[in-house]
Amino acid sequence: MTEPDSTYATAAGPARPALAGTTPPAPTLVAVGHGSRDPRARATLGRLLERVRELRPGLDVRLAHIELNAPLLDATLTELAAEGRDAVLVPLLLAPGYHVTHDLPAALAAVPGLRARVAEPLGAHPLLVEALADRLAHAGWTPEDGTSRAAGVVLASAGSRDPRSGAELCRIAALLGDRLGGVPVVPAYASAAAPTVPEAVRALAARGRHRVAVASCFTAPGLFATRAAAHAPWIASAPLGAHPALARLVLHRYDGALRATTRERELATV
Repeated sequence: MTEPDSTYATAAGPARPALAGTTPPAPTLVAVGHGSRDPRARATLGRLLERVRELRPGLDVRLAHIELNAPLLDATLTELAAEGRDAVLVPLLLAPGYHVTHDLPAALAAVPGLRARVAEPLGAHPLLVEALADRLAHAGWTPEDGTSRAAGVVLASAGSRDPRSGAELCRIAALLGDRLGGVPVVPAYASAAAPTVPEAVRALAARGRHRVAVASCFTAPGLFATRAAAHAPWIASAPLGAHPALARLVLHRYDGALRATTRERELATV
């Protein structure tokens, strides 16, 4: 991990100097979930963050939600500003979209006293692919399936109208296909984009791939994940949840935001 400097500056305000002879605490990691009416979702994200805390003892790690579940993001940010803490928001989302590009920056702008930045979404990363492949293995996928001409995978996610989101899911699908031995992996979406999971299943069947698994590209259980699994003609993996690789990826995105902040400060002093 790159240790933060004695100041942490963002567009929210000027750098805050550390007291002489003291080391400022690392910015709070605020893991931001979407929120769900499914009670399993909040509990699952809570277990994920317990893993994050185990990996980084002493780091202040908090969960917040965009909607539907407490604590809500606005309340969490207001609380951090009152405490005089800096923060890094790590979206527990798979790709850029409205929530990442609009909702999170807007939430920060509404709390001008808070020095914080938004990390990248989880995205196309080997750690994410490790978690997806492991979840499929637990559902019944075998190495032999990766070389079978009858097998295929549908990568199911929430979906977004932002074209950057679709491009990111295509990259995740390509990485997962390579990880599984070259099997075709087709991205599909629960809303806002095409193809749907049933459409992707039919597309694979038209290519002679009738042994189709659904890989759940969701961080937690919920309506979309449940619907996607219901369309699986063979097996469906569980959501990513508290997988160890996902916990490592959350910290990787947090550390990346800290490194970006350090580079910006260095450039500002040149």
